[in-house]
Amino acid sequence: MRLILASASPRRRELLEVAGVAHVVDAVDVDERRMSDEPADTYATRVARSKALAGQARHPTDVVLGADTIVVVGDDVLGKPVDDAEAVAMLTRLSGRAHDVVTGVALAWPGHDRVVVERTRVWFAPISDDEIYRYVATGEPRDKAGAYAIQGMASRFVQRIDGSYSNVVGLPVATVLQLLRDAGCAPPGFC
Repeated sequence: MRLILASASPRRRELLEVAGVAHVVDAVDVDERRMSDEPADTYATRVARSKALAGQARHPTDVVLGADTIVVVGDDVLGKPVDDAEAVAMLTRLSGRAHDVVTGVALAWPGHDRVVVERTRVWFAPISDDEIYRYVATGEPRDKAGAYAIQGMASRFVQRIDGSYSNVVGLPVATVLQLLRDAGCAPPGFC
């Protein structure tokens, strides 16, 4: 069996590569819209499971990994900004406060599926309007949940984190490796 990554995210692909997890990328297209009043953890795990099951339908004899990452501040879920104005609004909201990065991780293999959620707390320093506008102008926030990349230029905004760093990048690698072991893939990623 092969490990199929059902995601187009270059960050997820890179995290698996750096961890030495062999995989094949085959992104799936699922409805990622949040249902009204859907709790953040439920939303992230539902989308991740949808991705894994859609990938499993295309690769029925393989192990398929699906994931979905969101940023939660207060009671609000921040996904990827639709434009630069929304990115500015998100970063303004995150400035000088803590938020959670939540990733739903789903693994589907013949006859089985398993879903978990990983949560990492991130504290941002206060960010000036000028810093926000300059950062948004780089284009980096455009395809990132919460409009920032901790592994990129936004690293300067982060005061500290509590939890998995790779989760904030987009995939909690240690959690994925444990799921793969639980699915009988040993060494991890070589099913």
